[in-house]
Amino acid sequence: MQSEQLQTIVEQQEKVAVYAYAPMCGTCQLASKMLDVVEKVGTPYEWVRINLNYYEDFAETYSIESVPCLLIFKEGQLMEKIYAFQSVPHIYEKLNQY
Repeated sequence: MQSEQLQTIVEQQEKVAVYAYAPMCGTCQLASKMLDVVEKVGTPYEWVRINLNYYEDFAETYSIESVPCLLIFKEGQLMEKIYAFQSVPHIYEKLNQY
C-alpha cells in the first residue's frame, strides 16, 4: 500500500486504527500481539498496519515520534496517538472513547 492509499483510507472510513511499527523492534512485536487480540474481540475500526520504514511522509505528517504507535482516526481526524501499549483492556478502552 502506498501513502496515498493509506491517506485515502484514513479520510474515507469513519474509524481507522493505524498501527505503525518497525520489524526489528521487540516492543512492536509484543504490541502487535496485543492488537491481534483487540482486533479479534471486535471493534468498529478499519485496521491498517504499516512498516514505518516505508512511510516516512506519513510519519512526518502525523509527527510520529517512535514505534510502536497506534493512531486513532475518526472521520479523517487524528484523535489520539498511543505509544504506551499498557494492556489489551487499555487499548480497547482507548478505541471505544471515539
